Amino acid sequence: MQIDWVCKPFNELSLLELYAILQLRNEVFVVEQNCVFQDADGKDELSIHLLGWANQQLVAYSRLIEAGVVYEMPSIGRVVNSPSVRNNGVGKLLMEESIKWCNQLFGNTSIKIGAQLYLKHFYESFGFVQVGHIYDEDEIDHIHM
Repeated sequence: MQIDWVCKPFNELSLLELYAILQLRNEVFVVEQNCVFQDADGKDELSIHLLGWANQQLVAYSRLIEAGVVYEMPSIGRVVNSPSVRNNGVGKLLMEESIKWCNQLFGNTSIKIGAQLYLKHFYESFGFVQVGHIYDEDEIDHIHM
């Protein structure tokens, strides 16, 4: 599958790009995971957005956040891929691109994430290590890595 990656700050997103981001995040985080939460958390405006497009559909997305906004170091959040492309390596490609872009934007430094616990092994495959205890966020177990 050919994925075209676009990385840009919030104020450069088109209305169609922003709508596609919100639609994908809601499809997975709210509907699929059956989790009622405030997705528009005030951090999008402070983030760099990584979008993965295939056949004019947003299939992968993450937001990259500089140090000091969420954590003391840069972070990757809202990592999501479309159910239509699951189990074919798109999630791995998304994390590789996210890490690459974080390093380009913020320097080659440690990256901190808040990960859903069930994805611990996935993130460990990229070198992330659990720090701290399991915590509840919107009724889903999470860990800092």
